[in-house]
Amino acid sequence: MMLAEHVDTSAKAPGPRGELLHHAEMSRFTSWRAGGQADRLYTPTDLDDLCGFLKTLEKAEPIYFIGLGSNLLVRDSGLRGTVIHLHSGLRHIKLEQRRTNGSEASSPYGVIFAEAGVASPKLARFAANHNLVGAEFLAGVPGTIGGALAMNAGCYGHETWEFVSQVLTVNRCGDVHRRSPKEYRVGYRHVEPDVELGRELAATCNEWFVGAWFMLPRGDGAKSRLDIKQLLEKRIASQPLNLPNAGSVFRNPPGDFAARLIEACGMKGEKLGGAQISEKHANFIVNLGGAKASDIEGLINAAEARVEEKFGVKLQREVRILGEKR
Repeated sequence: MMLAEHVDTSAKAPGPRGELLHHAEMSRFTSWRAGGQADRLYTPTDLDDLCGFLKTLEKAEPIYFIGLGSNLLVRDSGLRGTVIHLHSGLRHIKLEQRRTNGSEASSPYGVIFAEAGVASPKLARFAANHNLVGAEFLAGVPGTIGGALAMNAGCYGHETWEFVSQVLTVNRCGDVHRRSPKEYRVGYRHVEPDVELGRELAATCNEWFVGAWFMLPRGDGAKSRLDIKQLLEKRIASQPLNLPNAGSVFRNPPGDFAARLIEACGMKGEKLGGAQISEKHANFIVNLGGAKASDIEGLINAAEARVEEKFGVKLQREVRILGEKR
């Protein structure tokens, strides 16, 4: 099942042109505002620059891709290797001009291309402003398109990959491919290469999402904008957005809610160092000021242990924790 299309970047200007930081404080680049240093952090100017930079790295170099740093905790010990920061460089978004039977208007769908560094709420607003509907839920996703693709982010009854028609990837060799959703297995907060693609990647180079094409139905843009406004009001009312956080810490178990289970264990408002299980929403951990990554991880571990002890439910994390334990 080889559905990928290789995108030739060989004629582009080689060599890195972006910003390279050494000993980068990851608290500056994560929404929890906590964590240690990365050996290096590179912010590419665009996709071609990213490809050029990847070609300069040693094959054994650990690489981590981030957008807004939501759903991410970097341990206080930091990260060995290179972090690629996409939000400042890969932020291109456009309406594709795809015609059906010679007429754009005859198609009931429109297509938007968005690079991985585009903030998810921006795609929601962009779609509504072009009278495309269905992406309103992305206004409630606190991250970028790259992260939304990697974990099939969703809320309010919808998920990212419902609307994906194609994805653009880059591997650590600096090669770009356009791939079909058929090449992935997509589930609840989970995306992985399908069997044949997985074998190919294991034998060559890993890949990361750097963009996607979203196919959305045409509809009432004014209603879509109103829905986004109401969704954001609901989010502000129910989530602790006034304090640094990483969104939902745990996936909701089948037929239940992680927040309900944690609250039922009496953990709502519990503190460890500068971190707290939010008094507003028990599936959020907030940085009250000066929290260490170890404080946040300690609360994550405590919530997992108590929920399993009381209910026999093993909570699954939405957040990724990177770095070695000291």
